[in-house]
Amino acid sequence: MTKNPYSLEGKLVLVTGAGTGIGKGIALEVARQGADVVLSSYIDSTQGALEAVEEIKGMGRRAIAIHADLSKVEDCQKLVDEAVNFLGGLDGVVNNAGITLTNDFLNVTEEQFNRLYAVNIRGQFFTSQRAVRYMLQHGEVRRQRDGSWAGGSIVNISSVHGYVGCSGHSVYAGTKGAINAFSRELAVELSSAHIRVNVLAPGSIEVQSYFSDPTYNRELGNTLVPWGRIGLPQDCGYFAAYLLSDAAEFLTGQVLHFDGGLTAKMALPIQPQAGERQPQSS
Repeated sequence: MTKNPYSLEGKLVLVTGAGTGIGKGIALEVARQGADVVLSSYIDSTQGALEAVEEIKGMGRRAIAIHADLSKVEDCQKLVDEAVNFLGGLDGVVNNAGITLTNDFLNVTEEQFNRLYAVNIRGQFFTSQRAVRYMLQHGEVRRQRDGSWAGGSIVNISSVHGYVGCSGHSVYAGTKGAINAFSRELAVELSSAHIRVNVLAPGSIEVQSYFSDPTYNRELGNTLVPWGRIGLPQDCGYFAAYLLSDAAEFLTGQVLHFDGGLTAKMALPIQPQAGERQPQSS
């Protein structure tokens, strides 16, 4: 019987920023699909990562949580080393760890700028760099063992902010644009090594930080998305699991907006404001 290409049975996967939100949703779904998983977390999300580890173990999969500050290159390298030591190899990496900032352009500080670029793009770059070396080794072992390897997979988490403009996100959007460009180039560079690189760029996904705004609720969130409901972390999990699977073996170098139609919708007012002309269709 031909193996189900959508299954992650036997896959060895590292998910960064997996203690909460999108990363946690991805780690859980990847495990449901059969993978063994290493979850990285930062200080304030350690408990969430440990809870996810116990849930994954309950599925019969192997899992461990590792603390890392991915703004530091040595932590990126150490994380990957420890993940491979636990898993015994590496088939896929989901680079989800990242931080956000909403601040007017003129008020952005050097420290804020450096911190966002250090975590959001440096972390993905050097985690991927370390991981690729192990993926190549693991692929060679797999080929020698059973004669086949569908390739490694790197899934970099970006955002619709890397594509559309939104006030107050000059630094954050810049990091996401950098992720998109870096990932496309890396996909080309690694194609001959049979390691694919894709970007999952979510739109409005309801994570715990949404509820720090006392005016937010699910009903409000649902009005923000053309599809009629706000996205959830498990939705990102479904998509990431596909990108890690052998079913996505022919897909590389793509920035995939996962947003319920958000970026497809023109951001024009329904009624023209005073002094504005009504846009004409062509």
